[in-house]
Amino acid sequence: MPKRLMLLISLYCLFSIAALLRAVTTQSFDVFTLGVLPVLVGIMMRTPWSSLVLKIYIGMQTLGFSALGITAIIAYRITPEDVKVIVSGHNIPMLPLTISIIVILLLQYWIAFSKVTSHYLTRQTQ
Repeated sequence: MPKRLMLLISLYCLFSIAALLRAVTTQSFDVFTLGVLPVLVGIMMRTPWSSLVLKIYIGMQTLGFSALGITAIIAYRITPEDVKVIVSGHNIPMLPLTISIIVILLLQYWIAFSKVTSHYLTRQTQ
């Protein structure tokens, strides 16, 4: 298994844990958070559909974060003091949050569209 794919699997394991914790605490299930589970299973089992599901999931993440970003920009234009990200009572600064989201998305795109990953996922298991 390529090292970059192992990095993606470990990242998705963290996403899965966070998604399951969120689903249990909020008692709500959605594709944006729990969509990582079929992607993770597909990659680990090297199924024929795993590459497609991985790219669709990354596309969904990009659309979701773009929508949140555009909404934040519009809200910032109207009332800048109200645009905050507060998690468990802690105010998270926007710049580090934005940079980390972009880095995580770029990392996923780099891994998903690399030839090494494509070759690994399309090669038949023996």
